Amino acid sequence: MTVLLLPTYSHVRLLLSLTDYDVDGGRDLDIFDINEEAGLNLVEGDIVLDERQTRNSIIGDEYRWPTTIPYYMEDDLEINAKGVILKAFEQYRLKSCIDFKPWSGEANYISIFKGSGCFSSVGNRHVGKQRLSIGTNCDRIATIEHEFLHALGFWHEQSRADRDDYVKIMWDRISEGKEHNFNTYDDTTSSSLGVPYDYSSMMHYSKNAFRNGTEPTIVTKIPAFSDVIGQRMEFSDSDLLKLHRLYNCTQGSTFLDSCDFERENICGMVQGQGDKADWVRVAKAAGGPDTDYSNLGKCTGSGYFMHFSTGTANTGDTALLESRLLYPIRGYQCLQFFYYNSAGASDTLKIYVREYDKANPNGKLRFIKTIDGSPQELWQLHHVSLDAKTKFRVVFEGTKVGSGSSAGGLSLDDINLSETTCPEFIWRVKNFSHVMDNTPANTAIYSPPFTSKEGYTFQMKLYPNGTEGYPGELSAYANLVAREGDTGQKWPCPWKQMTMMLMDQNPHIQKRMSNQRSVTTDPNMKASGSDQFFWDDPRKVGVEVTDVDGSKYFRGPGYGTAVYITHLRAKSRDFIKGGDAIFLHAGDNSYCRREVGLILPVSVHVYVFVCYACMYACVCVCVCVCMQRSVDQCSIDTVMTTGHHNYTKWSRL
Repeated sequence: MTVLLLPTYSHVRLLLSLTDYDVDGGRDLDIFDINEEAGLNLVEGDIVLDERQTRNSIIGDEYRWPTTIPYYMEDDLEINAKGVILKAFEQYRLKSCIDFKPWSGEANYISIFKGSGCFSSVGNRHVGKQRLSIGTNCDRIATIEHEFLHALGFWHEQSRADRDDYVKIMWDRISEGKEHNFNTYDDTTSSSLGVPYDYSSMMHYSKNAFRNGTEPTIVTKIPAFSDVIGQRMEFSDSDLLKLHRLYNCTQGSTFLDSCDFERENICGMVQGQGDKADWVRVAKAAGGPDTDYSNLGKCTGSGYFMHFSTGTANTGDTALLESRLLYPIRGYQCLQFFYYNSAGASDTLKIYVREYDKANPNGKLRFIKTIDGSPQELWQLHHVSLDAKTKFRVVFEGTKVGSGSSAGGLSLDDINLSETTCPEFIWRVKNFSHVMDNTPANTAIYSPPFTSKEGYTFQMKLYPNGTEGYPGELSAYANLVAREGDTGQKWPCPWKQMTMMLMDQNPHIQKRMSNQRSVTTDPNMKASGSDQFFWDDPRKVGVEVTDVDGSKYFRGPGYGTAVYITHLRAKSRDFIKGGDAIFLHAGDNSYCRREVGLILPVSVHVYVFVCYACMYACVCVCVCVCMQRSVDQCSIDTVMTTGHHNYTKWSRL
C-alpha cells in the first residue's frame, strides 16, 4: 500500500518555476459552454435534429439501437479522445447491457468525429452513418457517456414532463435566444420510464446553464441538490435504470460479481472443502477491525465482513472462502477487495482460481498471488489480475503460518470482480479532508513515482486547495519522472495515456461515480515559449527532486487541469471514507494513434498497414493495401501478419 508523501515547500517553490500545462485553460467548461463558444445553436445545447425528425419522434422501438452498437472512429479525432472513448465504452459494458463493436459494414452505425463541439442525435436515426462529435475539450469520460446516452435515445433530465415539480426555471436569467433549451416534453415525446426525477443524472443541466449573468438559471426545490445537478462524473443509478428499462435488459457484459456481506447468504460464496478452519461473517473482530469497510465512518458496527481468526487457529490451519461459479467471456478479469490484516506477522492470504473443464470436472486450483504486507490497523484496497478462460471460482486462502501469537486475523470486505483491466497504481491519501482544508493554496503534494509496464515513470501532482486563483478546487497534473541510469525509453514520450481517478468508494463497482481525467503524452508538443519538447526526458527538461526518503529523481512539468473537482463534490458520496481518499492510475495502454504505418516486404509484394490501435477488447481494425496481389489474398495475409495477439508489436512505431 502506498502512503502519502509530502514534499518540502522548497521543492514546491522550485517546481513552480516550471510551466504546467492546463488542458482546460483554467476554465471548468461544461458541454454547453463548449458548444456556445463554438457558435453552435443546437437543440438543448448539444442535440442535432435531422430534417425528418420532430421532437415527438423518439418514442418507439424503431429508434433503438441493437444492444451491440457498431461505431467508427474518424481519423480527425484527437488521440486522447480515442482513449477516453474506449474507457467510456468500458463503463457502458461494466454497468449496462450496452456494448460496442467496430463497424464492419452494418447498415447503421455511429461515426465519432472531431467536430466543433460535443453533440449527438437522439436515438437511432436509421441514416446509415450517424455522426457524434467529440471535439476539443469534449474528451472527458462523462461527456462522452452523455453524448452516447443521447444517441441511445435520451433527452436531458430537466426536459421531462414533470420537471417543474422539482426545479424552478429562472427565465429572466437565461441568455436571450436560449430559452428554447428549457422546454419540456409531454409524455408522448419523452418517457421517464417510471423512474423518479433524478437530480444526480449526468443528463441534467447544471444550475448555471445558459445564464446571462452570475445568478443560476435552475433552482432546485430541495436546496441540498443545488450543487448536485449538472454532475459530469459518471452514470447515476437512475441513468442506468432508465437505460436498462429502455433496452429491456439488466446485466453488464463485463460485470461478474460484487459482495459487501450485508446479507447472510454471503452472495453465494461457500466454505472450501479440505480446510481446517472457516471464514466467519462478523460485525467486528477481536484484534480488529471494529467495523466493516462498507459502512466505515457512517454506521460503525452496523455492517458485516468475512473474518478468519488466526488467533484461535493452530499453526498450519487454512480457511478457504470460494466465490460462486463464474462464467468468463473475455479471458481476463480484475479482482478488487478491501483487506484488513490484524494477524500474525507470518500469516498469509493467497488468491487462487478453481477452474473447471472436461479434464477437471471438480475443479483444479491454480495459484495467482500472495497478498503481501505486515499487519496494519486499516482496511487496504487490493487489485489482483486474473486470466480465467473457463468456468471458475475465486478462492481466498487464509493460513496460520507461524507459531507466534496472533491477536486478530484476516478480514475481507467489498469484493468486486469484473472482466476489465486492473489499475496499475494506488495512491491513498490519509486524512484527506484535513489535507484539503489545511494545505495552503498553490501548494502541491505528490504521489510516489510509479512505473508503467512499458518502463515510463509517472507521478501525480495534486493541489489539495487549488492552484493560484482556484480556491475550493482540487487541481491535478501528471508528471513524467526519470532517474539516473534509466534506459530503454523513447523520448519524447510517445502517446502514453495516464488516467487520474479519484475513486468513489461505494461497495458496489457498478454504483460508483468516480471522478477521472485522462491526459496523453504528445511527442511533438513544445513547452510554452520554448523549443524544448514538453514530454522530453525529465533529466533534460525537468528539475532534480530529493524525496523525503533521500532518493533523487528528475521531474518534468505537469500536464492536467486546475479544475479537477471541487471540494464540495470531493466531500460528497464515498470519495472520502474513514477520512482517506484513494487515487487510481488506470494505466497507460490507450494507444490510439491517428495513423500508424508499417511497410513490410514479403517476397516482391508490399503491404501498407494503417491501424487504429485500441485497448481492452477492442478489435484492432487494419486496412491493407496490396500491390500485385488479389484482395482475398491480402485479407489472408493481414490476418496472418496482424492477428490480435501480435498487433501491439508494430502499432506503436
